[in-house]
Amino acid sequence: MKSLRIAAIASLALAPAAFAAVPAHAAAEATVSILHAVPGATVDVYANGKALLTNFKPGTLTDPLMLPEGTYDLKVTAAGAGAGGAAVIEAKGVQVPGGANVTVVAHLSEAGKPVLTPFVNDTSQVPAGKARVTVRHTAAAPAVDVLAGGQPVFKNLVNGKQAQADLAPGTVAAAVALAGTTTPVLGPTNVTPAAGK
Repeated sequence: MKSLRIAAIASLALAPAAFAAVPAHAAAEATVSILHAVPGATVDVYANGKALLTNFKPGTLTDPLMLPEGTYDLKVTAAGAGAGGAAVIEAKGVQVPGGANVTVVAHLSEAGKPVLTPFVNDTSQVPAGKARVTVRHTAAAPAVDVLAGGQPVFKNLVNGKQAQADLAPGTVAAAVALAGTTTPVLGPTNVTPAAGK
């Protein structure tokens, strides 16, 4: 679990400036997107002492970016605190492997504490006539069931975990309910997974 958390921290080091902080011997790259889902926490991200993301606001999702593999000293501070500011999160000597495709979500744990969770993106081919649906629990909430048309399709999904299925395409009324119930706490809202996506 520690290696996953470190990988998540490493994945925060994404921006065009990231290439300036990369060791010269780096060869492979990782594809990483970052979603900032911690309410009210605008931050700056530093790698090897250089600012990579500044004024990174909640609700922001970066485009998929390429991060060269290598070793990074990483630090996340409150926005405007500077490289010498107090670290919200810090990790030294972080190894970033090439070839990974992940989305890192900065979110609140069930207990309401800020955490970083890396989710591996399944980029394998979708079976013919199917649509791939992935759900990720990143709310400060207990376990939930994800409903489709009022029926649970993903059960007992806990904070920091994901579930996935290849389903028939088409519009469905999706909602979220506390685990073991069918009364929505979020939704329903119509979603339309498309074939081959």
